[in-house]
Amino acid sequence: MLSSVYGIGPRVFGTFGNGRVEEFFESSALSAGDLRDPQTSRWIARRMRELHRVDIPIVSGEEWNDRELIAVKRNVRDWVAPAAEVLSLVTEGTGTVAGLDDAHPWWKVTEDIDLVRFCVEWDAYIRWLKKWETTHTRSPRVFAHNDAQYGNLLRQPSHHNIIVVDFEYAAPNPAAYDIANHFQEWTADYHSPEPHTIHPDRYPTAEQRRNFYFAYLSPVQAITSCTPSIALPEIPTLEKIDDEKKVKELDEEVRVWTPATLAQWTIWGIVQSRDDVLAGGVGEFDYLNYSRQKVEAFRAVLKELGIEVRSR
Repeated sequence: MLSSVYGIGPRVFGTFGNGRVEEFFESSALSAGDLRDPQTSRWIARRMRELHRVDIPIVSGEEWNDRELIAVKRNVRDWVAPAAEVLSLVTEGTGTVAGLDDAHPWWKVTEDIDLVRFCVEWDAYIRWLKKWETTHTRSPRVFAHNDAQYGNLLRQPSHHNIIVVDFEYAAPNPAAYDIANHFQEWTADYHSPEPHTIHPDRYPTAEQRRNFYFAYLSPVQAITSCTPSIALPEIPTLEKIDDEKKVKELDEEVRVWTPATLAQWTIWGIVQSRDDVLAGGVGEFDYLNYSRQKVEAFRAVLKELGIEVRSR
C-alpha cells in the first residue's frame, strides 16, 4: 500500500509464500557518519514527514483505530514475557552459560537489566506521559517507520535522493517517537568492532536537531502516487522559516518520548538474544549487552524528566 498508493519505498511487484519481489535501486546505504551531514539530515526529515502524512487505516487496517493502542505500548506489553524467559535461561545457566564469572560479557547482566524493576519503571513512565500530554502539546499519532537507522536509508548516486526501506517495524506511533528513535540511532555504529555499543556523546546537538525539525516542519506538497526515485524539491534553508515555537514544542515532545524508544529496544534485544543464550555465548551482535546499555539510558532519561518510580 505504501508503494502503490503513496510511492513510498520500493515498489512491490509480487508476493509468494514466504517473501516478496521488490523494486531494486542502484544505491548504497548511508553510514553512521552520513546522519550528521546537515543536508542529508534534512532529506531524512522530509522522507519521514512524507511517511507521517499517510492515512493509517489504508496501510494498517481498522484494528489500529484505538489511538492508545500504539505500536510501542503493544510491543513492550507483548515482549516482556519472552524476555523474562530468556533472562531466566541466563540465570539458570542453561547450556554452556553455566558458571558465568566476571570475565564473561554477560556477567551480572540479569541484575543490571532487572526486568521486574524495568516493568515498574515502564508503568510509571506511561502514567507520567499520559498526564503530561493533558497539559502539553500531544504528538500526533501517525504511521511511523520506527527503525530509521542508517542501514535502512539508501542514497541514489545520480541525484543524492534518499530512499527509505525495511518497513517490518512500521506501525502507528506518535510522530515524536519516530523522530526520537531516529535520533537514538545517531548514537550507534553497527559496522564498528563492537556494533552493540551505544555512544551517547554522538546524540544530535540542539543545532543538529533544529536543522532536522525545520526540514520536517516546513511546508510539503500533498502526497500523490509517484516513483520514490524522484528527488524532492529543494528544502528551505533555516533562515527562510520562522516558527521557533513549533520547533521548541517538537523538541520537547521528542524528549518525553525518548524513554519509550529506549524501553522498546531494551526488550527487543533480550528477546533477540535467545539463540545466543541457548548456544551459550555471544554471537555476531551482543544483544544482551545492547539491552543493558539501552535500559541504563532509559533510566537516565527518566531521571532527567523527573519521573519518580516507587518500588512495589
